[in-house]
Amino acid sequence: MDLYEYQAKELFAAHGVPTTPGDTARTVEEAEAIATRLGTAVMVKSQVKTGGRGKAGGVKFAPDAAAAAAKAKDILGLDIKGHVTRTVLVSEAADIAEEYYVSFLLDRANRTFLAMASREGGMEIEELAVERPDALARIPVDALPGVDRAKAAEIADAGKFPAEVRDQVIEILVSLWETFVAEDATLVEVNPLVKTPTGTVLALDGKVSLDENADFRHPGHAAFADTEAENPLEAKAKAKGLNYVKLDGQVGIIGNGAGLVMSTLDVVAYAGENHGGVTPANFLDIGGGASAEVMANGLDIILSDDDVQSVFVNVFGGITACDAVANGIVAALGILGDAATKPLVVRLDGNNVEEGRRILTEAAHPLVTQADTMDEGAEKAAELAHSALSSQTPGA
Repeated sequence: MDLYEYQAKELFAAHGVPTTPGDTARTVEEAEAIATRLGTAVMVKSQVKTGGRGKAGGVKFAPDAAAAAAKAKDILGLDIKGHVTRTVLVSEAADIAEEYYVSFLLDRANRTFLAMASREGGMEIEELAVERPDALARIPVDALPGVDRAKAAEIADAGKFPAEVRDQVIEILVSLWETFVAEDATLVEVNPLVKTPTGTVLALDGKVSLDENADFRHPGHAAFADTEAENPLEAKAKAKGLNYVKLDGQVGIIGNGAGLVMSTLDVVAYAGENHGGVTPANFLDIGGGASAEVMANGLDIILSDDDVQSVFVNVFGGITACDAVANGIVAALGILGDAATKPLVVRLDGNNVEEGRRILTEAAHPLVTQADTMDEGAEKAAELAHSALSSQTPGA
């Protein structure tokens, strides 16, 4: 789960990373009240989970409360790369003498953790990495010893931080590592980390990504979820314990196992090239269990998507045999009743496949078409989706 800037800064403050005080506002009046309470010049910043806010007009300086209200009026409702601003962070403005960059992240490619640091911050770090790679230090971090003051000093020196801020940067790196570990994060990033004219080092902006697999250890992390911004179908699926991601296509996908589902997406997209360019409508992995309830929940989610014109159920029977999957499909269609209105193409393979196919054949549900192979199933599902779309087009 990616956090908003204000949430990241809340975690930073909780773990001793120095930052600027502030609060969030959803209205112009709230923004003005926060600025009045702070009693200083402020920054009014759009809270969206994308980069380029400043270039898009989502970050504004306000010398007083009246100006903060005016800037908030400009920013609230602003669309930044498809993300609509519903909240702004009003925080104390800080004079900037120098800008730096620091982060810790999970380095999946090398199966370790990685620290990145540079005395050149403020710009898009991706640009710095491409244009001046020598300016961005990359230091592997062993998970067991982690980052103590000695390791933090190594990182600060590799990042070529000035001597006058070195000690402060070291302390901040130790606190950032504590944030990274204590919160089960996969990324903590400060850009920019700044030196003020008085020599104080502050985290002016923050980015944090939390590992949702560790949510059971952090009941408080549930408060970070933005249910308003979440796709309603994804929220509904999450509530039912389903691994679902909404896509932009017309063929609903159900599979068991992330690898199989990913392959199914590719095959359906390829088949769709021959049928009006239809594409997958979702990623849905029902995992190892295909009970009637799980299958019904999956179908209910997919059939609730107005974009879906057909559904491809692609299951390889392993621990859960194909006959159990077939019974689940039949029972699910019975549970859904009239809510099930779109054609299903079902491909079963693996453990007890013949029995699974027999169950579907005997059920003879009018919405179900069986396929022997994944390619055949994808082709049929794409054909049905295209046919449904064509019938909806006037004059088609």
